[in-house]
Amino acid sequence: MTEEKTTPQETDWASIVAGLLFVGLLLWWMVNTSMGNSDAALVAKGQWGASYQAVALWGGIWGLVISKSWGGLRSVMGRAIGALAAGLLFQVLGQSVFSYYNLFAGVEMPYPSLADLGYFGSIPLYTYGILMLAKASGIKLSLKSFVGQIQYTIIPIAVLGLSYYNFLVGYEFDWSAPLKTFLDFGYPLGQAFYVSVALLAYLLSRKTLGGIMKTKVLFILAALAVQYLADYNFLYQATNGTWGVSGYGDLVYLTAYFLMALGLIQLRMHLISAKSSD
Repeated sequence: MTEEKTTPQETDWASIVAGLLFVGLLLWWMVNTSMGNSDAALVAKGQWGASYQAVALWGGIWGLVISKSWGGLRSVMGRAIGALAAGLLFQVLGQSVFSYYNLFAGVEMPYPSLADLGYFGSIPLYTYGILMLAKASGIKLSLKSFVGQIQYTIIPIAVLGLSYYNFLVGYEFDWSAPLKTFLDFGYPLGQAFYVSVALLAYLLSRKTLGGIMKTKVLFILAALAVQYLADYNFLYQATNGTWGVSGYGDLVYLTAYFLMALGLIQLRMHLISAKSSD
């Protein structure tokens, strides 16, 4: 395919806006934190909690635009970027529903709810996106490659095992609520899985295409790793009843959105040689 070149001004502008959003939201969070737990502070924290998804929205929209410039669904790279961008936008959907219940409905959000369509929906999208990114790097992820690279699978297996041990050991099944049971298992294991695939893709990409895709996969891996930490922390705090809107957990989510936004934008900043079709 013909790669679309962009001017430095275009890509710098997109990154600068993402950076300004991140810094502005970080400063706002610091001010809110210093206000304590007064009524005004609680209102400000709720507003901040509903606003920081702007970084994910910015990155997701840019990701779709960049995906189109790579050929969209017609190319491996286009599908990779598009899926990762869609994953960010699904996070926006989940947070928008959560913010509605928190700011306007004034009731505790049910579980499962429409928010889970967004939060859980990002898991298969991120997984598919990293698989396509690996394919664009010249990597063939298969059972054979996993067995042949067994030394690289130790950390992914450990990540999956950690998630299972912390959240699912001793789990009491409630067959009257199959969707809840599915999500209870799907969240920790699904999130651990996409981080594991991303890690394996990075380790294997060092030996393919002369390492051309190494830094790109590494950037996306960092974003997915922070996203995993954010989700892991949310599950941990929710389980222990310590989660609060605009706490440090939301700050980790903001960081994850920012890294993914930059990761998608830099895929347009630096042109990459990739196969355009299966």
